[in-house]
Amino acid sequence: MAEQGGDLAGKRILVPESRDLDLFAGMMEQHGAETIRCPMVKILDLDDPAPAREWLERLMAEGFDDIVLLTGEGLRRLMKVASAMDRETEVIAAIGRARVFVRGPKPVKALREIGCSPFKSAPAPTTDGVIAMLSEEDLSGRRVGIQLYPDNPNEPLLEAVRARGGTPVAVTPYRYANDSETGAVQTAIRDMAAGRIDFVAFTASPQVRRLQEVAEACGLADDFRQGFARTRIAAVGPVVAEAVEAAGGTVAVSPESTFHMKPLVNAIRRLLTEGVQAG
Repeated sequence: MAEQGGDLAGKRILVPESRDLDLFAGMMEQHGAETIRCPMVKILDLDDPAPAREWLERLMAEGFDDIVLLTGEGLRRLMKVASAMDRETEVIAAIGRARVFVRGPKPVKALREIGCSPFKSAPAPTTDGVIAMLSEEDLSGRRVGIQLYPDNPNEPLLEAVRARGGTPVAVTPYRYANDSETGAVQTAIRDMAAGRIDFVAFTASPQVRRLQEVAEACGLADDFRQGFARTRIAAVGPVVAEAVEAAGGTVAVSPESTFHMKPLVNAIRRLLTEGVQAG
């Protein structure tokens, strides 16, 4: 429930977050915002964990010279599979023997949870950032385990590894499921088009795609375009910002360096405060 006063008082903010929905919405409500909770995407275990098990078996049997982690969730899901195999200790030891390259701070945190640390972090938490990081490495003859995320086979990254002489071995250890009912998403699209939402705060690119898919499937493409044009959009980081732009939107605000929820809330607050001062 929104508190009286605060930087976000009187602002209605659409929150498509799923996993940390109450936490994220609460951060904005404590500054006075009215939040519209509309979880778009849920992260689930694989229906068939066999591909993840096979990847882990290769990691333990052959060892990867290098490992590329794109998400913290990916490592946690792999460790969940390792636990089900009763092979956690062996998997952690094999990860510890490899050079681990990470896309951003979330996989760093997940690595620390199992007592490991990264060899190198990408200069920007994007695929381009990971490719730039790997471009500095000679991967000739090296086996490179790559953790991908759903709905993105990321051929540019795999090709970049091949171009440096490496052999990529990819795994996608979790899947996305639509979380919010389509009716709730339709209402959010109509409210954006009608100007009843001041901000939409995206924390993951699949949220953007889900919103667009519902619009197209339900005959709301025009409402979506109108709403995306008139509603200020906050993106937690550059990957999400790219998804927003691909969907025809413009990012009004994003954290400058630390791509987490609290910095995103603070960035929204700064934007609104500056707007009031300018007015």
